[in-house]
Amino acid sequence: MSETIYREKKVNRYDMINVGADYDNIGSDSDEEFAKYMLDRMKQLEARNIFLREQCDQIKSEKRFVENQKLRYEREMRKMQSEIERLKTAPLIIGTILDVIDDDRVLIKSTTGPQFMVNISQYIEDDVLVVGAKVALNQHTLAIVDVITPTDEPMVSAMEIVESPEMDYDRIGGLDEQIQELVESVELPLKKPETFKRIGITPPKGVLMYGPPGTGKTLLAKAVANRTNATFIRVVGSELVQKYIGDGAKLVRDIFEMARKKAPTIIFIDELDAIATIRLNDTSGADREVQRTLMQLLSEMDGFDNRGDVRIIAATNRPDTLDPAILRPGRFDRIVKVPMPDIKAREQIIRIHIENMTISDDIDFSRLARLTEGSSGADLKAIATEAGMLAVRVDKQSVEMNDFLDAIEKVQKHVQTPVGKHPETMFV
Repeated sequence: MSETIYREKKVNRYDMINVGADYDNIGSDSDEEFAKYMLDRMKQLEARNIFLREQCDQIKSEKRFVENQKLRYEREMRKMQSEIERLKTAPLIIGTILDVIDDDRVLIKSTTGPQFMVNISQYIEDDVLVVGAKVALNQHTLAIVDVITPTDEPMVSAMEIVESPEMDYDRIGGLDEQIQELVESVELPLKKPETFKRIGITPPKGVLMYGPPGTGKTLLAKAVANRTNATFIRVVGSELVQKYIGDGAKLVRDIFEMARKKAPTIIFIDELDAIATIRLNDTSGADREVQRTLMQLLSEMDGFDNRGDVRIIAATNRPDTLDPAILRPGRFDRIVKVPMPDIKAREQIIRIHIENMTISDDIDFSRLARLTEGSSGADLKAIATEAGMLAVRVDKQSVEMNDFLDAIEKVQKHVQTPVGKHPETMFV
């Protein structure tokens, strides 16, 4: 009977065997059993179909991912190839425009030395091709392919004081006369130039402050930077001493070039004696390079080119070593002596330094001023700090007079007395 059922229903015996059904031995299966079997078989095939579709979707997703990866790697490869080709290109020669002949030709001087009349790329704007501009030249044809935008030297840019120091004249004690000199020489020409025009005089271009170390020269410069809206450039004399020939002079040129661009400007040169010592006949190679830098500084301060609205403040504690050429009027019109503080100034300086300290009522400021004879402003600040440290050591509520006396004894013991008379009297 099973063979007849197979013929009527056209069922594949091979499929029946795969599901574990042995119909060869069936003797009396009914149509209901066969229908149940077919229903189970259809469910199995449907589940199998769903599983295969899921696998197919997963394979398609992986295919898209691989294709995207392939595109990304191709882009990376093209980018690397482009970078390799760029690095393989011949270097460009740097030149300077000497004259513009017409719209298509200019006269340039290359870094190799000779002068050339060269063509210009059509992609370069005419307004940027000016005399003195630096350009990039093709190595073979020497045609101008690019114009180099002028940028400030990073070392020069770092000298600009962006944020004004928190220092004012009321924080400087005993230097009222010196403050007045700076106000007249630096502040008034910048804030009230019409006053000098009305009187018919040229304001001072430079101020040189000299005096022993620690007397407040740098503090005065900080106060000027705080009170003026001008660009403030701080230079240490030793920074102008460079290793290679010509670098120091170039640095000086860059400093004054940036000062002229950002005028009104104040240039403060600290430790001027590091670069402006007296020129001697018997000099070594290093000394000659310092002299070249000094000559560039002299030229920038008062040379053929107009310095413009640029003021110079310099400080030194060795005025006897300065070259006479830098001391003449026109370069430093005002020479300001910053002396050691007298007894009145010392008392004022001590009061300034202890404003934020918690002190007892037994402090005798006049006695402290008498005991600190020969101390500079920096020494007095050290004494006030040391007195506070002595009070902290024993966990006091305030700083007492004994703390100041002990601090004076400790600080003055470590202060070395200079041998001989200080050369500050040379301008007196």
